[in-house]
Amino acid sequence: MNSVDASQSRDVPVLEENVEAIKRWEQSLLHARTRAEQLSDWITATAASGPVLALHVAWFTLWIAANLGGLPGVAPFDAFPFPILSMMVSLEAIFLALFVLASQNRLARQSDKRAHLDLQIDLLAEREMTAVLQLLQDIATHLNVKATITPEQLRDLVKKTDIHTLAEKVEDFPDVATPATDGERITGPAEKK
Repeated sequence: MNSVDASQSRDVPVLEENVEAIKRWEQSLLHARTRAEQLSDWITATAASGPVLALHVAWFTLWIAANLGGLPGVAPFDAFPFPILSMMVSLEAIFLALFVLASQNRLARQSDKRAHLDLQIDLLAEREMTAVLQLLQDIATHLNVKATITPEQLRDLVKKTDIHTLAEKVEDFPDVATPATDGERITGPAEKK
């Protein structure tokens, strides 16, 4: 077995371990939902399905046909412009919107947790890379190896990242969601004066 095969065989269990860890975490988030959140998620998923759409089309068609006198043996009970139907559809829309908002709020909280976890992993990786760079610099110095980057660049990379300063610089970026108005052009940080 060559070194490539050996490294690939070691990566598979690590990959599977990571996938299983993510599955367990996602499952724990699903199981941590309250009954109301579970109901909200179920209603949202069900309302967005094809059968519910078909049911609504059939219901509206029959309602309108019955109330326009198009169904024999059924006396109109909600004359045009169908105020009862309008009220029921409005109430359905209100409740459905509330369930969708509840599901979206839960998903937003879950997304925030994922982003926080991602940030923690990124910060840990940054610290590890800083340590690796320091170690490589020590080895290169000990072996008197000429580096391909300048000492200033290496010193800059080896420095610990100041999260607060970095966050402040990110806050200075223009809001890309805000469209330019009156012929104004949005400039990036490098273009600002």
